Amino acid sequence: MLPLVRQSAMRILASTAMVVAFFSHSTCAFGQSAPGSPDHPWHAPAAEQKLEMEAKGVPHPELILDPAKTYSLSELVDLAESHNPQTRLAWERARSQAAALGVARSDLYPTLVAVALSQTVRQEILFANHFYPQVVQDFAVAVELNYTIFDFGARRGRIDSAKAETLAANLAFNDVHRSIIYQVQHAYYQLLNATGQEDAARANLANAQAVQQAAEERLNNGLATLPDVLEARSATAQAEYELQAVLGAEEIARGNLATSLGISPTTTIHVQALNDLTIPDSTSEAVDTAIDRALAQRPDLLQQVAEIRSANARIKEANAAYYPSLQVTATPTGQALFGLQKPSPWVFTGDLAGGIVFNLNWTILDGGARRNNLARAKADEHAAEAQANAKRDQIANEVWAAYSSLNTAFRQHQSALALLEASSKSYEAALESYNYGLRNFLDVTAAQRTLALARSADVLARTQVLTALVEVAFRTGDSVHAKPTVP
Repeated sequence: MLPLVRQSAMRILASTAMVVAFFSHSTCAFGQSAPGSPDHPWHAPAAEQKLEMEAKGVPHPELILDPAKTYSLSELVDLAESHNPQTRLAWERARSQAAALGVARSDLYPTLVAVALSQTVRQEILFANHFYPQVVQDFAVAVELNYTIFDFGARRGRIDSAKAETLAANLAFNDVHRSIIYQVQHAYYQLLNATGQEDAARANLANAQAVQQAAEERLNNGLATLPDVLEARSATAQAEYELQAVLGAEEIARGNLATSLGISPTTTIHVQALNDLTIPDSTSEAVDTAIDRALAQRPDLLQQVAEIRSANARIKEANAAYYPSLQVTATPTGQALFGLQKPSPWVFTGDLAGGIVFNLNWTILDGGARRNNLARAKADEHAAEAQANAKRDQIANEVWAAYSSLNTAFRQHQSALALLEASSKSYEAALESYNYGLRNFLDVTAAQRTLALARSADVLARTQVLTALVEVAFRTGDSVHAKPTVP
């Protein structure tokens, strides 16, 4: 009975293993299948957990900032260019395209393939009225040399196309740097605006508290009414509310700046204060000069020009298909043969065999494939030209809009300065007159609101000038030019 029990146990274990393997396979298959229905999200716990573990294992270089250091804009731009994953992605794509160019250039050189062969053949050979067993052992080392002698420019067309694509990839890499620089600069000045707005909001809160204190003192002295005090308290609460909103916007701005560097948004970054920066008030460069410079150096436009060059090279390759190509193949082969035919003894022979072949290929009929391939290449060239022209128009309009925004920012900055000066004097005079009983409370609160708006407008106007200058540099391509020109 014991052997039967063991056999039953073995069957149960085998069946269990098959069931486990089946369900494991089913789970994996479920993870690779489409969602079962459109009415609820798809989930495959095993597959999702595995992907989650793989996502944690993806290498991510860390960038550690000094929490006690105040970073300048140029320092943050350098950190972003070296750490943001977008620059790494564009760099690897450019390297991949450079490797593709190397592959295309390899067509200019011969290919050499070495092959080692060994086989044993055993058979019965009929001779007269007898079968004789025979064994042949063959050892051979062959070398095959292939080379295209001429192809009427097909290889050159592929190489020129790959050169243009490599150039386009390098220009795309530069354009990624242009975008990263712009993102950092824009986020930097947005953070300066947020911190400046915080300072303005705190000053507004202090003014509102001063007005509230003055109203309460006058109420205690019988010189003000309770509605005045309630209005002052309401203004203080409003100033506190606006301060909290500004603090939230500042946190978001800090996260945006950290993200543009390629680091966690929770990272603490200390930047320069807005008051420490010099704000220009005009530009001497004409917009036409900036447009011409943008059309000469914008990487995205130059990338489109490189695409035209690539399309033209593909036309040359398509034209070459109408002509013959000549290849030569040389196959020197060293061969060693061992043979046995009973009842005779083993015999051996060795020799150098091979040959050379010239192959002339000329397609006579192909059902219109060459014609359509050439038509497609020409259409691609015309499309690339149209896209380049559209990009030129877009760039000219972007530079024009950036310069218009810059001039507007200059004018708004001057107006904001005048508004701040006038509203400050008005508030001080209204508060002083109110303390002497010469102005009513509504005049003071109106002056306070005007001053609050003027402080916010001053901060916004200054950062708008800086942001507009960054926009001009971005639209003209000055940010990635060897010798940038800043208006």
